[in-house]
Order: sequence, then C-alpha cells, then structure tokens
Amino acid sequence: MALGSALGVACLAAALTIPTIIAAHDARVTSRAVVPGASKNAVYQEFLDPYGSQPLRRVFIGRTGVGPVPPPPGVEAIPQAGEAVVSPKLGEILAANPRAAGLVPGRVIGTIGRAGLGGPDDLFAYIGTDPKSLSAPAPLGRFGSKYTQHEVIDPSTLDILRFTLGCIVLLPLVIFLSVCARLSGESRARRLAALRLVGLSVKDTLRVNAGETVVASGAGAVIGLIGYLGINEIMARIGLPGLHWFPADGRPEGATIAVCLLGCPALAWVVGQFSARRAAQSPISVRRTGERRPPKKHGTLLLVPGLGIIGGYCLLSAMGRDPSGGSGSAVLVPGAVLMTGAGLVFGLAPITSWLSGRLAASSTSLPLSLAMRRTEVDPGSALRVVTGLVLMVFGASLTQGVLIELDQVTRRTAPVQEYSLSASQLSTRQHSQIAGLSGVLAHGLTADSWVPTMEQELPRIRSIVATCAQLAAFTETAQGCIDNRVLRIEDPTFPLDEDALPGSNFTFLLSDGRKLKASVPHDAVTVRAYQPSEFAGPSLLIPPSFLPQGTYLSGARFVLVSSSDAPTVREVLDGIGAVAPTASVEPVGIVIDSLAQLTVIRSLLVVGMVLGLVIGVAAFVVSVADRAMERRGQVAALVLLGARAGTLRVVQVVQVVVPLAVGLGAAIVAGWLAESSYLITGGGAVHWDWDGLPLLFACAVGVMLAAAVASLPMVRRHVDPEHIRRD
Repeated sequence: MALGSALGVACLAAALTIPTIIAAHDARVTSRAVVPGASKNAVYQEFLDPYGSQPLRRVFIGRTGVGPVPPPPGVEAIPQAGEAVVSPKLGEILAANPRAAGLVPGRVIGTIGRAGLGGPDDLFAYIGTDPKSLSAPAPLGRFGSKYTQHEVIDPSTLDILRFTLGCIVLLPLVIFLSVCARLSGESRARRLAALRLVGLSVKDTLRVNAGETVVASGAGAVIGLIGYLGINEIMARIGLPGLHWFPADGRPEGATIAVCLLGCPALAWVVGQFSARRAAQSPISVRRTGERRPPKKHGTLLLVPGLGIIGGYCLLSAMGRDPSGGSGSAVLVPGAVLMTGAGLVFGLAPITSWLSGRLAASSTSLPLSLAMRRTEVDPGSALRVVTGLVLMVFGASLTQGVLIELDQVTRRTAPVQEYSLSASQLSTRQHSQIAGLSGVLAHGLTADSWVPTMEQELPRIRSIVATCAQLAAFTETAQGCIDNRVLRIEDPTFPLDEDALPGSNFTFLLSDGRKLKASVPHDAVTVRAYQPSEFAGPSLLIPPSFLPQGTYLSGARFVLVSSSDAPTVREVLDGIGAVAPTASVEPVGIVIDSLAQLTVIRSLLVVGMVLGLVIGVAAFVVSVADRAMERRGQVAALVLLGARAGTLRVVQVVQVVVPLAVGLGAAIVAGWLAESSYLITGGGAVHWDWDGLPLLFACAVGVMLAAAVASLPMVRRHVDPEHIRRD
C-alpha cells in the first residue's frame, strides 16, 4: 500500500502540476506584454519572427522624451539607442553564432531576468533604437496586460488536453490505488476475521483496517510527493520538446499537495472499508473457503448510452451526413467517452464471467477448464489484473484522435509545405546551402515584372523561375511542361490573368541591374496548385537557364517546398535558421506559434501516455501478486491432487490472457469509435483513423505477451501446511 501510494501520488502530482506550469508561463508572458498608451517619452514596435522552428520576439523601443519610462519585468532599465537586453537563451545563440548578430542590432548590455521570461528557452529581446528608424511606431503605455496574451497553449485546446490527461492518467490512477488498497486488505483479511471471531465488533474491526490503510497510504503519499519534487528539479533542467520551465513552476501548489496527501489516504480508506467488510461481517467465509457472489451486471449498462452516442455519430458520418458543429456535441461526446470508459471497467467482470462459463462448458482441455471455471466463479480478480491495461489502450486511442485533430487545425491540409524568403537577403552560397537542406524537395523563385514607375498603370505579370521537375514538386498536377522554354501557366482553379495574353511582352529587372525581356507564348503548362501556395497565381514560367549565371530577378521570393509533416517542417526551419539566421522566413499557410503549440501538446500527451503506461504496468504487477496470494490455497490443493507444474502454469496464463484479450478487444473497438466520433464532431477532414488501428493491435498483442510471461513466476509448487489446514 505504501509503495503503491508513493508511485500513484508521484504520477498524480505530475499530472496536476502540468496546468500550473502552463499558467505560470502565461502569467509571466502576459506581464511583459506591451500595451500602447499616450506616452510622449517612448515609442515601440514589436516583431515576431521564426528562428528555426522557435518563435523569436523583439521589441524595439525608441526614446522621444526625457521623462522616465517604466522598465518591463526582469529588466532594470530601458536600453538606450544602440543597446539591447536579451533572454539568456538568445544570448547563448548570439555568442555561438556570429551571423545571428543581425537579429539584435546593438550592444548587448544585459540579460532578462526570470520575471520577464516565459521559460528558460524563451527567445526575447528589448532593443533600443532611434524612433525615426521604426516603420510603424506606437506610443509606449505600459508593460503588462489585463488579458492573457501569447498563451503557450490555446485555452480551448488546454481544456481538451486536461480531459485527455484525465482519461489516460487519472482514471488508471484511481484503479491502481484501488488495487493497491484491495491487495493490502486481502493480506489482512484473515487476521481481521480472526479479530472479529474473538469478540471485536464490526465497527472496531473496520476501524483497525482503516487505521492501518490510512497510515500506510499516508506514508506512501509523503514519499511520492518528495520523489516528485526531486524528479521536477531534474526534468526542469532537461525540459520537454517545445516546453521548458523553471523548477519553481513545477513545484506543487497548496491545493495539489492537499489532494495528494489527503485524497490518496481517503481513497484507500474508502476501498479499505469495502475490502474489510466481508471479513468483519462474515469472518467464517474468510477463515474458510466460501462461495462468492456472481458479479453485478449494472455497470455494463453504462456501455449502452456511451456506445450509442459515439456509434450514432459514426453512423451519421458513414451515411454521408456531417454532424459536426453545435454546442450539444461538446457535451455529448466527452460524456459518452467517460461512460464508455466506465462501462469497460464495470462491465468487464460480468462479460468475462459469462464468456468463461461458455468456454468451460465446451472445452475438453483440463488447463482451460480449470482456468475458465475459476474465472467464472471469481471474475473480480481478473478485473483487477486487466483494468489498468484496458484503460491505457482506450486512452491511447483517444489520444491519437486528439493529436490528429490538433494536427489538422495547426498545419496545412496539403501534403507539402512551402517556405518563402526574400532572395535579396541571401547570398549565392546561402542560396545553394538552403536548397540542399535535408527535407527540402525543390526550390524556385517567384517575382513580378518590372515597371519604370509605380505611378504608371502598366500591365504586370507574376512569374515563376523553375524547371519542370521543380514545378511538379510544388503543384498537385503539372501537364504539358517543356524544359528550357518559356511557357504560359494555366490553372483552372485560379482566376484568369487578363494581362497574360499570348504575344504580350514584359520586362523583368535582374539583381545586377540588367533587364530581361520575356514574351507570353501560346504554349501553356496546365497546373493545379495547392492552396495556399506561392505558386498559385503566377502566369508565366521562366526556365532558370534564361537567367545569367549568379543573378536572380529583382524583388524575387526564394521558395522552398518539403513534406508537411511536423518533424520535417521543424527540421527545415531549423536548417534555414542555421544557414541564414537574419533572413525573415514565412512558412506559407501556417503560423509559427501554432507549430510551437503543437510541439508542446505532443510532448505533454507523450508524458501523459508514459504516466499511464507506468500506472497500467504497476497495476498489472500488483494485481498479479494479488491473484497469486488469493490462489495459494487452490494451487496447493491442485498440487496434492497431482496437477503438474506445466498444467498450473497454463492455468495461470489462461486466467490472465483470456480476460485481458476480452478487455483489450473491447477497448480497441470502443476507443476507435470514441476517437472517430471526436474527429467527426471536430469538423476536420479526417474522420476515420485507419492508420492508427495497426499500432493499437500491435500494442494489445505486446501487452498480452508481456502479461503471459509475467504470470509464469507467480505459480509455486511449494505446499504451505497453513493453506492445506485452512482448506
């Protein structure tokens, strides 16, 4: 009980502290938010740019008066023109990469303190400058907003994250602590029954059990909380992908400490009352082997509304109707998921008992008959063994749906991702280095034709400089392309360019000042561009061989393309940041904050899955030990009757594997339906996660094999005289 409470409280503290870490990050970021006002002493302009796959925020401040300007949190004084104050992480980048100095013009005079940073990996800078150099200055009012800004996770997404973590961490945790209390009570049941038989009252017997349980669980809770504090100090220095925090952020608050130190003993006390009630009320049935009552079937009824709701959404989607939207889905789907999960827990015992009876009646195998008869008589022991693992698989399926939905919201739906940079910001060497980055599929240029003066209303045309292979990589389809020839571009999904008439002549300005003349030909290449795309809209394709060596079109955008999966996008952005740290990168169709948010959410869900896995495995180990203690007398009796060791081991394995197979099969089906209903009501393009099913099946098979192997050592052929005398 003490060891189980320690592990459970450590996992519980980790799960409850995640929102606290996020709230502390958001509070400090909001406290440094610049609010415009009517100040005559300073103006400011804020910039948000990607440095690799990380957001880089810079606040340029120019003094316009001699009056005082209140400094932002973590900074002693506003930097003067030509000075800068940066975050420690940005200071390390500037020191290690001299090419990144262009991001922060001026002399670095200090670093921002903890009060002005979201986390240790924050990239932030306050830069003093001449007010006349700001393109869109605003009067500086104050630092600190009344409303939360630049959240590390969107509030609506945070609610989804809390619900998911509750399903994959807190529900298995309750089961695990209950199993620990059940095992603790089982080991004391015969002693409690003896106390009852020698005259102790029912209330006093329950009080003895409650006192022992609360003391053991309370001691374990203290150990678990101390263990979590040590783990937090280590993890805060290591961090998670996309999320780093200060050690103080991860220290539990008073409410969390109270839940851990009081909630765990309270749960153990409640479970202990139930586990000891049989020993207190019917001590003879404990001291001697007694027949147990069949499991109640009321809990199975929870599956009816749960599966009915999520199955209804899936059926509507399969019929071609879209049930997404509306406030009802936001309540029905989470409620149905919870009812389905609870139904899996409470319905597993009666379903297993019924199935075991049918298998035992039709079986001619001695080991299978023994195992199924035992499971039919006492399915509750099987329930304790497999419940944690069943909930883990159910939660894993739901987590897959959350990740798919967030992935659809935060990235392009197209299979490719484009990155646009100003060609003038890159040297010839940087052009070639960026084009050769890992993950980059192709590159090209987009530019407008040149007109002598902007006042003249002359026709203009937008062009692409690329080969046929490069054009094909950027577009969904490209037909009729011929290399080394100027071609007219036709896109049926894009409005017709009235200026791109065959025979029209246009002039393009080269980077060395020379001019390139091009005529719109009759020959055309038909493309279907992705949306959005830098290659959606241009009307002229110019082969790179038409440009003089070492030149590019003036005002051109250098465009790269890669696959759109998040790891590749981050890899390409990090590569661009390493080659050209001062270049402004525009990831076409996505927001860099959304990409960073998705990274954080993935990390937190992975942490939740790891905690759920630890809890599920621990619950299994404890439950198997529980079953081994329960079956000592029966194993001894079977040994005296002549059962061989192989038969006993097969019985033990079958007793574990059959209920586990039933539970995992139900968890995969119910979890996949719950995931699909979540995706359907989310309104995304993906409704059915067929790709995730093989992974769930592989996990289920792996869990069953591990459970079978772990069950073998629990069978001992040693005959204890106490067990023989008792039976």
